[in-house]
Amino acid sequence: MAREAQLQVKPRRKKAAKINLPTAISHPALPPSLPNLAADLAAAPREHDALWGSIGGDTIDRQVHAALARLTFGISPASLYEAYSDWAMHLALSPGKQAHLVQKVVRKLLRFANYAQSCALKGPGAPPCIEPLPHDKRFQADSWANWPFNLTQQSFLLTQQWWHNATTEVPGVSQHHEDMVSFAARQLLDIFSPANFIATNPEVLSATVREGGANLQRGAAQLVADWERMMAGKLPAGAEKFVPGETVAVTQGEVVYRNELIELIQYAPKTAKVFANPVLIVPAWIMKYYILDLSPENSLVRYLVEHGHSVFMISWKNPDGSDRDRSYDDYRRLGVMAALDHIAHVLPNRPINAAGYCLGGTLLATAAADMARDNDRRLNSMTLMAAQVDFSQAGELTLFIDDSQVHFLEDMMWEQGYLDTKQMAGAFQLLRSNDLIWSQVLRLYLLGQQPEMNDLMAWNADSTRMPYRMHSEYLRGMFLNNNLARGQHMVKGRPVNLADIRAPILAIGTERDHVAPWQSVHKITFHPATDVTFLLASGGHNAGIVSPPGKDGRHFRVATKEAGAHYQDPDTWLATTPEQEGSWWPEWQHWLAAHAGAKVSPPKMGSSLSPAPGRYVLQR
Repeated sequence: MAREAQLQVKPRRKKAAKINLPTAISHPALPPSLPNLAADLAAAPREHDALWGSIGGDTIDRQVHAALARLTFGISPASLYEAYSDWAMHLALSPGKQAHLVQKVVRKLLRFANYAQSCALKGPGAPPCIEPLPHDKRFQADSWANWPFNLTQQSFLLTQQWWHNATTEVPGVSQHHEDMVSFAARQLLDIFSPANFIATNPEVLSATVREGGANLQRGAAQLVADWERMMAGKLPAGAEKFVPGETVAVTQGEVVYRNELIELIQYAPKTAKVFANPVLIVPAWIMKYYILDLSPENSLVRYLVEHGHSVFMISWKNPDGSDRDRSYDDYRRLGVMAALDHIAHVLPNRPINAAGYCLGGTLLATAAADMARDNDRRLNSMTLMAAQVDFSQAGELTLFIDDSQVHFLEDMMWEQGYLDTKQMAGAFQLLRSNDLIWSQVLRLYLLGQQPEMNDLMAWNADSTRMPYRMHSEYLRGMFLNNNLARGQHMVKGRPVNLADIRAPILAIGTERDHVAPWQSVHKITFHPATDVTFLLASGGHNAGIVSPPGKDGRHFRVATKEAGAHYQDPDTWLATTPEQEGSWWPEWQHWLAAHAGAKVSPPKMGSSLSPAPGRYVLQR
């Protein structure tokens, strides 16, 4: 009987074991603080997804990306891997390209063998089998023609050329990925250049023997000093001699307006009569304004004032974490438009000749298109200095701009609220690694040479930050989507179109600009409805703009495309526009004078808040 009772109990126990999962989880025996996860997830999965995204997964992802960005100098590993995979897969599927590369190897080995034989027979006078590129100055010294350094530099140049062949013109690879892989290969090769090592650089060996190693001792001391300054956040040695308001940015003026983003400087007149129409300069906020007011002898502001122009200058605040949500439109509204409004208050009924430099020019063009759409006719003319409005061919900076890369940068900026100056400087230095990295290593740390600091070098080290939201909008809206050129950039809820601008335009490009290539700046000549004068100056992005009269080796080209005239491509324009010697400043001054109205008595100064250069430019 007992056994039968046990058999009868088992089925009942088995049936009782069928439990409801949510009921079991919420059983009173469990701690009351334990959330009813199964029930909640079943009832409101979307709410939990949003909660996890806001306080869990999304935050973790951003923090991981931000930490990784510090190790990669802000370059997205995913973007690089995608580019490399695209190249490697297409190369693996291209036997014809592979055979061509093998043929290239054989030819280069034969050329190198013939060169080595010629060197053995003729000595240093043997003609090289490959010449460096025009901008490559690493092997210019005569000592590179001596054995064995001639063989090392020639083999390096042949290897460099072969890798260029290997990373370009692979069928099926996207142009962006090809550019990235070619760029990455060039950067890796540059690390192993024979110019970078003591044993393979004849200039360093000669200096070491001649000075008994003192050059290396000076270089080591310089390396330690530079490292200490960098870790302490200090400016380079010698930069302390160039202080805004003391040795640079000393053109007399007053801060006549200030808001949370800008100070507006009005410069005092230097002539008995001035042009009626004032000039407003909008510098880039990626840099401090005083590149246009450096030392008295190379100050563009002083030059304009001494030629009778009434000049106003925007000085941007150096943003910090509290400015993370400043938008691109905030810079238009609180920057350009606020300055125009105050100038109209100080000098009522005076049309304004506005000039924008770099990002400031892009912002000015945005504001001008918005004003033209709304029939605001205060702009009398517009000058764009090394500024782009069409980013479809924006040069090597686009190597760092794709969806993956921008997302990576956004996570890096999200954590700190801004893009740091060191992070920006790293990208720019990579674009010109020979000039800005390895040549500095050679001169400073191997040869022990310390170049004297000048005002432009000191200004370049006094860089600024970029707010998280603004820079994200700029990268996505301008670089990725090219919204301004396509007529899809939104201002006040409506798109703006550059073709609405009727004020005459002068655009200035520089020949060696790696930030805003002159061919990209030249795209403003697409404009169909107003006169566009394009001026191409010698020099680079900064030194080409800071080009005072009287310096040797300066030249420029200039031509005007009248409204309705046919477009001329950059190569044709370059071939048909004659070169003129000297600085471009007088040419611009004459163009401004033609749009500046009659000469009048100097205007009154606005109410002064402080003497120029103000306080924003001193922020670090």
